[in-house]
Amino acid sequence: MLDPAQLAALAAIHRRGSFERAAAELHVTPSALSQRLKALEERIGTLLIRRGTPCTATEAGLRLIRHHDEVVLLEQALSADLPGIAPGPASLRIAVNADSLATWVIPALAATPGFLYDIVIDDQDVSQEWLRRGEVAAAITSHPGPLQGCETVALGALRYRATASPAFIERWMPQGPTPLALAQAPALTFSDKDRLQHHWVDRLTDGQASRAGFPSHRLASSHGFVDACRAGLGWCLNPEVLAAPYLADGSLADLAPDHPLDVALYWQFARLTAPATAPLTRALLAAARLSLRQP
Repeated sequence: MLDPAQLAALAAIHRRGSFERAAAELHVTPSALSQRLKALEERIGTLLIRRGTPCTATEAGLRLIRHHDEVVLLEQALSADLPGIAPGPASLRIAVNADSLATWVIPALAATPGFLYDIVIDDQDVSQEWLRRGEVAAAITSHPGPLQGCETVALGALRYRATASPAFIERWMPQGPTPLALAQAPALTFSDKDRLQHHWVDRLTDGQASRAGFPSHRLASSHGFVDACRAGLGWCLNPEVLAAPYLADGSLADLAPDHPLDVALYWQFARLTAPATAPLTRALLAAARLSLRQP
């Protein structure tokens, strides 16, 4: 049987990126943590952590981290039937896209006690990869699956509006979002993984503007997108729910009111630990019914 303390050390080193931060999280010395990892590597007979900045798990290490997470969640589910176990809150690592976190996910997390959330923020187009690698127990993703060993539940669609300030539109798009204007007007992009603006431009111009490309600021903040738009820094796709108050007061304008972009979202979770994550699944579905566009 594998030592839970050694598995916890492995997971903490990989997720915190250093022995010092992992030791602080587990309330042990870096030396004790190193000894636990060494003992586990000797037991398994292979390297589990690549030392560096940051430290990262090998493929074998990731598999053991997944096992560790599964055991923790299974014990959490068992405590519902056997209260005497009383393991305390279980750490639950999930991948969530920034716009969902900024608009509708937080109330669902708050409504589900018993977990200490470790949230990985990544684009909905790539969050499924975190689940595929076994680094999270569940993910909100734009991919419907199927993914081996996982279940998928449709949540609904998050609607986006292409927005900019009236002054920005007057300067850069006086004739509207034409292919020429879009090729010159600065946009906002969350990260290199963010393709929302490209998708919208493709649909609006039949690919004419996106083929030419468009200049863009990089700004990794959902609320920052709204603030930057209002200040006239650029145009971008904002979740309708975040942009609505400013569209109403006139500080933002919709570039093409008849062309919103709906992004379908799915909740994917490991089948093995589904009983433990079931309360969160129910809370997310309830929140999604209130906030997302349903089929």
